[in-house]
Amino acid sequence: MISLRKSDARGHFDWGWLDTRHSFSFGDYYDPQYMGWSDLRVINEDIVAPGTGFPTHGHKDMEIITYVIDGEIEHKDSTGTAARIAKGEIQRMSAGTGIRHSEYNASSSAPLHLLQIWVHPESQGIAPGYEQVDLSRSPDAQEPVRLIGSREGGAGQVKIHQDLNLYSGLLMAGQTGHVWLGEKRKAWVQIVSGAVNVNGVHATAGDGVAVSEHQELVFVGDSDAEFLVFDLRG
Repeated sequence: MISLRKSDARGHFDWGWLDTRHSFSFGDYYDPQYMGWSDLRVINEDIVAPGTGFPTHGHKDMEIITYVIDGEIEHKDSTGTAARIAKGEIQRMSAGTGIRHSEYNASSSAPLHLLQIWVHPESQGIAPGYEQVDLSRSPDAQEPVRLIGSREGGAGQVKIHQDLNLYSGLLMAGQTGHVWLGEKRKAWVQIVSGAVNVNGVHATAGDGVAVSEHQELVFVGDSDAEFLVFDLRG
């Protein structure tokens, strides 16, 4: 089964300093049909105005993944980590037993565009942690869809404390990519930019594609496209 969630069907709030869209129920947005997908709980697409951001606040028992689409984040947290995350980079923060952090647009003149993703961890009470990986590559790379996060982690990946594989897709128009899910798995595909065909379903920027009962995903770039694929427990 494949279900398309159109971009304009998402929850949307414009707070002035923050223009945000929620694929799943979050904060003031509630839709009982979209409470997450398997262990994937949150995908928020945020545009943060220059010089503004999220002041220090706390999290617990959640894997928080930040994928920068454009701009640069200034991050500080209670583990002592202070970092900047730029376009083409990904960050994983394990909240575990408890962590406090702040995130600000590092620019005083340009907006910051990002995806913030929350994943339920496979166990509670783990030690808080932080990881950052540079994903820079050209769109004609040998691997148009590649692994950027997993339970095991490794070179070019963030380690995610859950049975989840996270892939980044970067296709030119007409180019094809594949992800093998295997039996009893689900997937969520989030389109970052452009347009891509997912097992025969046309999806464009901001759309989400929920997949079950398919062992393989075939992607064809309907235009130059960027997207994320979450391979999840069934």
